[in-house]
Amino acid sequence: MNSVVLLLSVVCLGVSSQQITDSQRLFSIAVNRVTHLHLLAQRLFSDFESSLQTEEQRQLNKIFLQDFCNSDYIISPTDKHETQRSSVLKLLSISYRLVESWEFPSRSLSGGSSLRNQISPRLSELKTGILKVIRANQDEAENYPDTDTLQHAPYGNYYQSLGGNESLRQTYELLACFKKDMHKVETYLTVAKCRLSPEANCTL
Repeated sequence: MNSVVLLLSVVCLGVSSQQITDSQRLFSIAVNRVTHLHLLAQRLFSDFESSLQTEEQRQLNKIFLQDFCNSDYIISPTDKHETQRSSVLKLLSISYRLVESWEFPSRSLSGGSSLRNQISPRLSELKTGILKVIRANQDEAENYPDTDTLQHAPYGNYYQSLGGNESLRQTYELLACFKKDMHKVETYLTVAKCRLSPEANCTL
């Protein structure tokens, strides 16, 4: 009898370890993808800023600080302490929504350079990867983010007239918000991945 119990314990432990390993692998892929996107966003924003005159940079930065990003409509942790207190599935769900909110705006960032043309396909890969991680870390299918029911508000002032420098301001806002949101997703996925390793230090 004791031998049977021991055997079952070993089998259960093996299955559990395999699930953790699979989840960690999926997490690693997702984190690598968002890290690349965040670096890409930083480079695109930096290149765009470098192309502006000093006064243009100052004015656009001032306007952006008074404006908002589409992600502001998505409820997310307000600071690092709340991020660390959030559950893995909550961080994954927020990350999924942030990435999905860029599906339409990212089209406006495409074109003009090989770097910009990487945005949309890499966002699609990241979205798929996050969904796989969610499925690997929850039991009930009804809790999956539903791409048909998720609703997002219009992207900031994107649909509004922006005056004489409309194109310039649109590009600045889109790149700044894209960089900001990819940093959020990278942070959330990194913290969530760290939770799978109890011995790890997940302090931000």
